[in-house]
Amino acid sequence: MAPLSAPSATGDDSDGSVEKSVTSLTSLPSVPPPPDELDAVTDWDGPADPANPKNWSLGLRIYHTMLPALYGFSVSLGTSVYSPGVFPVMDEFRVSQPVALLGLSLYALGLALGPVVGAPISETQGRKAVYLITLPIFLLFTTGAGLARNIQTLIVCRFLSATFGAPALAVGAGTVADIWDMEHGGGLATVLITCTFFLGPSLGPLIGGYTIETRGDWRWLMWVLLLIAGPIGLLALPSRETSKKIILARRAKQRGLPGPPKPPAAAALKMLLVVTLGRPLKMLTTEPIVISWALYHSFVFGVLFAFFDSYPYVFIGVYGFSAGQIGLAFLGVFIGTLLAVFTFALIDKTVYQKKKAACAPAKPPPEERLYTSMLGAFGIPIALFWFAWTARADVHFMVPIAAGIPFGWGTVTLFLGGMTFLLDTYGAMYGASAVAANGILRYSFGAGFPMFAIQMYEKLGIAWATSLLAFIGIGMLPIPFMLYKFGPALRARSSF
Repeated sequence: MAPLSAPSATGDDSDGSVEKSVTSLTSLPSVPPPPDELDAVTDWDGPADPANPKNWSLGLRIYHTMLPALYGFSVSLGTSVYSPGVFPVMDEFRVSQPVALLGLSLYALGLALGPVVGAPISETQGRKAVYLITLPIFLLFTTGAGLARNIQTLIVCRFLSATFGAPALAVGAGTVADIWDMEHGGGLATVLITCTFFLGPSLGPLIGGYTIETRGDWRWLMWVLLLIAGPIGLLALPSRETSKKIILARRAKQRGLPGPPKPPAAAALKMLLVVTLGRPLKMLTTEPIVISWALYHSFVFGVLFAFFDSYPYVFIGVYGFSAGQIGLAFLGVFIGTLLAVFTFALIDKTVYQKKKAACAPAKPPPEERLYTSMLGAFGIPIALFWFAWTARADVHFMVPIAAGIPFGWGTVTLFLGGMTFLLDTYGAMYGASAVAANGILRYSFGAGFPMFAIQMYEKLGIAWATSLLAFIGIGMLPIPFMLYKFGPALRARSSF
C-alpha cells in the first residue's frame, strides 16, 4: 500500500526528486564525480547496506514507526480536546460561543499549513529535524495557550501550535516509507499512522471532558496535552535520520566525496513552494479526480468537527450529560475507526491482493483501490439519519451514541480507500500533491463547520439539521462509484 502523506513526506525526499527538479531548472555547471563515487552519493552500498533504514532491526523500525504515530496522535488530539473547554472559555473571557470556537477552528486551519512548514525542514535537514524542531515549538505555543490571559492570546497560540505541530502529520508517512517495504509491513504501518490521526479527535472529547469535570479549569486541557505530547519529544531525541537523501549526503561528506550540485537558495525555495503549495492548489482547481475526492473527504471531515459542537448541544440538551459523559458519547466514533482498519485490511487481502496477483507483473488499475470507499460511503448517511431521528428524550441515549460507529467506520474507510486511489493514480510525486490538496481543503472545512453547526441545530432542530447533512452525504455517495467507472477516462485526460 502506498504511503499517505503530504509532499514533504513522500518518496520525493528519499530520492531527492525535488532537488533534482530544481537542479534541472537552474542548469548548474558542475563536474560529475567518477561513477563509483557517484553511486556512493546517490545510492546505497548494495541491498544489505546497514545504513539503509529498511535493513535496520525490527525493534528499531517499530520504534521509528511509533514515534510519528504518537506524535500525530497528540497533535490531532489537540483539535477536539479543546471542545469541552468552550463554555468555560466563554465564561472566563466573556465572549460569545462563535468567538470561543475560534480556538478549535483556527487550530484546524493551522493543521492545513503543516506541509508548508515541514517541507523546507525535511528537504534540507531530514525527518528527524522536523520532529526535533517543530515539537518543542508546538509545546511552547500550547503552553502559551494555557497561560493566556485574554481570548486573543489563546486563539493565536492555538493557531500557531497547530501550525508547528502539523508537520508531524505530513512527515510521518514519509518516515514509514523510508523504513518499510510497502509489500512487507509498510501497508500495515501506514494504516497505523493514518488511524492515529483519527483516534486523536475521537478520544479528545473524552479526555477533555473528564479533565474539565475533575479540574474545573479549561487551562488543564492544555496541560494534559503537554503531558501527552511532552514525553514524545524526549522519545525523539535518540531517533535516527531515515531520509535516504540526507543519509547519503552525510555519508558522502564523511567520505570526502563531492555531493550532488546544489541549486541557489532562491531556486530551491521556489521549487519547495511549488511542490508544497502551488501544485496542490493547481490540482485542486483543475483535476476532477482531486476535486471530487477533496470535496467528499472535506465534507465528512467537516461533519466530524461539527460533532464537537453538536454532541454537547444534543447530549446536554436532551439527556443532561456532563462534560465527561459527552466524551463517552464519542466512543462510538472511536469504535468505528478501529473497525474501519479491519475492513480495509480485509478488503486489501481478499480483493486487492488477488487483483494484484492476476495483473502481475503489472499493477492493478488505481480504481481497484476504491472498493473500500464504495462500501464506506454508505456508512455516512446511514449514521447521520440514525443520529438525526433517535436523538430524542424517548429513545435511550445509547442508540444515538451507537450511530457514531457507522460514521467513524465510514469516514476512515472512505479516507483510506480514497488516499490510496489518489497515490496510485498520480504516482509518488504528483500523488503527494494530490493528497496535500485534499488536506488543505479538508482541514479548511474542519475549521469552518463548527462556526455554523450550533446555529444550524438551533434553527432546524436536531432531526432536520442532521438530516440535511445526511442528504448531502447521499448526494456525494456516488462519487467513488463514478470514479470507478470513469476513472480511466479522467486519468487519460489528466495533465499530471
